[in-house]
Amino acid sequence: MPLPLNPKSKIRLEKFATEGNPPYNFSQNPKLKRVVIGVGGGIAAYKVCELVSTLFKTGVEIRVILTRSAQEFIKPLTLATLSRHPAYTDDDFWQPTHSRPLHIELGEWADVLVIAPLTANTLAKLAYGMADNLLTNTVLASTCPVLLAPAMNTDMWEQIAVQRNWQQLLTDSRYHGVDTASGLLACDRVGAGRMAEPPEILVYIQSLLHTQGKRDLAGKKVLISAGGTREYLDPVRFIGNPATGKMGLALAQAALHRGASVTLVHGPANWDVPLGVQAIPVVSAEQMQQVMQEYLANADVIVMSAAVADVKPRDYSTEKLPKRSLPQVLPLEPVPDIVAQLAQLKQPHQLLIGFAAQTGDIIKPALEKLQSKKLDAIVANPIDQPETGFGSDLNQAIFLDKQGRQVEIAPCSKLQMAHQLFDFVKSF
Repeated sequence: MPLPLNPKSKIRLEKFATEGNPPYNFSQNPKLKRVVIGVGGGIAAYKVCELVSTLFKTGVEIRVILTRSAQEFIKPLTLATLSRHPAYTDDDFWQPTHSRPLHIELGEWADVLVIAPLTANTLAKLAYGMADNLLTNTVLASTCPVLLAPAMNTDMWEQIAVQRNWQQLLTDSRYHGVDTASGLLACDRVGAGRMAEPPEILVYIQSLLHTQGKRDLAGKKVLISAGGTREYLDPVRFIGNPATGKMGLALAQAALHRGASVTLVHGPANWDVPLGVQAIPVVSAEQMQQVMQEYLANADVIVMSAAVADVKPRDYSTEKLPKRSLPQVLPLEPVPDIVAQLAQLKQPHQLLIGFAAQTGDIIKPALEKLQSKKLDAIVANPIDQPETGFGSDLNQAIFLDKQGRQVEIAPCSKLQMAHQLFDFVKSF
């Protein structure tokens, strides 16, 4: 993690912000991830504050560039304070430096470059390779992945020229786009053009830092199950488990960011579906089975990360049962074994990956499941370790495959584990 500012550096930052004296310093720890964030002129610029603040807390080094129009919405001092480094403007671009031009230094320094909000004006410049300010010159002076988060009025976003520029830019493998959302815009219009929220942009940045922008799942269709299922006794009581679907969500995000077409079949969840993911909500194991089998034929990779119930009440009451009417012994019956059925139906070119949530010895039962259900790979998941498993933002596991490979994954974010799983299976 970057060290807090010492008094001298804080004084230097305040001096820079007020007098425009740019202390270009690119000699930080080379092991830290480096992100340059370009801020365009739009009301969505205020969202960048949350993005910068969160990135810094995760240990990422940040440099911020503001266009002239961006400064009408947000001040350089705000982003300089949040990033713990002076924010750059066009005034810095045209000043002589101590060594090399600023846009060259920034372009070579960055591991990922982000533009949020991306305006129609900057989009057009990038689409045609134009560079007339610090931000666009830095883009052309860099070779790292560029993440674009557009934001504009619905009519502007839907213009033929704007959509042509957007699609043209995304044909360049360097550029990655976060789809716009629909909702209430600052102009009081309700429609498309709303910038993606900071958490979604942050996840995409983390993916790009892992993959370095490679789309190694491009052209692939990935089918993922997530979350727990619920088997109801009556309208208010059910047999279930504490699965939240966060692991499946991370798998969907990772696959999407690596270029895949993603279908996510999930149980009841308390999170937003990523833009660009086809999501199909279900409740029971039977419903999940039906949807997974319906979409199986078109999938290249199937990841069964859902925590499916093993049994369900034999009888269901359409009305809530009075407490006195609840059975002392609840008759149960098994639910469909979804992953075993998928294994029987899958074709040789398809990969089927299962999950095994276990306590104690996790390898033996995972190997038994791998073999008995004829899976290509399985994730042995300890759920009795602190800060991992159900509901946690972190996870740890051992990956096993039918060739006998075993790879231990130390505790990490579920997004990191998702990417490591795709790294593991892409060599099949």
